[in-house]
Amino acid sequence: MKTLFLSAALLFFTNTIFSQDVIRLQTCKNDMIGHQADSLKTLLTKDGYILLKEASISMESEFEMPVIVPLTQGSSYQFIFIGDYTSRLYEVRMYDWQERQVIFRQKKWGEVDGNVIAYNYIPQFSEFHMMKPVQVNKQKKKNLCGYVMLFKRTGAETGAVNTSATKAVATTEK
Repeated sequence: MKTLFLSAALLFFTNTIFSQDVIRLQTCKNDMIGHQADSLKTLLTKDGYILLKEASISMESEFEMPVIVPLTQGSSYQFIFIGDYTSRLYEVRMYDWQERQVIFRQKKWGEVDGNVIAYNYIPQFSEFHMMKPVQVNKQKKKNLCGYVMLFKRTGAETGAVNTSATKAVATTEK
């Protein structure tokens, strides 16, 4: 009788453990976000960056979507998150391997580039970092499209010059 009871209990707990919901990364398609991503890729490539990673991700409102990336000490990186244009708030937090927050950016709907968060980062150590984008949408709770990209500056170690910044300075001096 004990054996039957233990077997039933084990079967119940095994089914409970394996039936838990698992968050799976799913892609999404949004033409507006795709166009913004393509424009940013072109712009950053011209500025001397190479695209290392990119992903379109289906997100839920108010839930962070962790993205873990290995970064090299002293290299210059550009991170970009593009959120669904109907969301009201966009945030990105970045943590180093010791779980210290090293970046926090927030944008709100209605700002000129409100659904795009972009920032530069030069890591102090070669280690994994975690970027956590989140967006808040009152109408759509699920199936929000988000897009993340990681760029690395080519020639940053050799002192390459940002040509578009030089052109901008030259035109303002005239």
